[in-house]
Amino acid sequence: MTEVRAKLNILPENPEKGGRGRFPSWLHRKLPKGSALAETNAILREHGLNTVCEEAKCPNRLECYSNKTATFLALGKECTRACGFCDIDFSKAPKAPDSMEPVKIAKSVKALGLRHVVITMVARDDLADQGANHIAEIIRAIRIENPSATVEVLTSDFSGDEKPLDIVLDAKPEIFNHNIETVRRLSPRVRHRATYDRTLKVLSYVKAQNRVPFLKSGIMVGLGEREEEVEETIRDLHDAGCEIITIGQYLQANRNKLIVKSFVTPEQFKRYEEYGHSIGLKYIYSGPFVRSSYNAALLKDHAFKGETFHG
Repeated sequence: MTEVRAKLNILPENPEKGGRGRFPSWLHRKLPKGSALAETNAILREHGLNTVCEEAKCPNRLECYSNKTATFLALGKECTRACGFCDIDFSKAPKAPDSMEPVKIAKSVKALGLRHVVITMVARDDLADQGANHIAEIIRAIRIENPSATVEVLTSDFSGDEKPLDIVLDAKPEIFNHNIETVRRLSPRVRHRATYDRTLKVLSYVKAQNRVPFLKSGIMVGLGEREEEVEETIRDLHDAGCEIITIGQYLQANRNKLIVKSFVTPEQFKRYEEYGHSIGLKYIYSGPFVRSSYNAALLKDHAFKGETFHG
């Protein structure tokens, strides 16, 4: 398992001692097999693209790459925010966006054969439009090169500004995602500039526009939250109009990031899923390895068919 953890770039934490420790059994994974991993890497390298899979040290990277799936990270790999959980590099003055990135992403989508594309972004508070036009250009480029593909965007909160949100919505993604990340009490410690209430405001605004088929958000657990707080957050997201919610285990990407307070059991994740269903959510994906874009195509398929999702 040491080899697996090293390849996944994950530091297991011992919540009681505040240091390195053993992963619980449900967080053990086998390395995937097959040649698609190298092929995916080659396609991404050819076009010089960033993925959140690599930059955020996602534990599912090897699995997804082996299935010729990747989540693109747009607008560079330096973020103007320094959240306590995220391993993406911080910069007050990131490099200018690559004007060819929309075309590069569109061509990579075609080379990978993706039927559902997830585009995420670093926060770009340094730009006048906070990166909204660039995201819209990526969506349009994907449509031209891959007319049958569906598109999901995972955006920043654009500082709560409705104009950038409208720019992205005008490009007509099938799914709009903006993560709330954690419960209300922990939000100031976990996030940098984003706030719990502003996230709910952004999601409510997008829902009210009625211009995107599905609204999505996600939560990390294991940061010291209580069960009733997670349930409150699920309710808040549901009330804001979210049809799709993801819940996954927080894992410390490096020693400078927030320490894992607890490893949430699969049984507890199942209880969160059952709670979501009990209040009317049909698409809630809850499990230790769940991330915003993990199995996103599968969730999208259930949503478009109107079939309740059971993780």
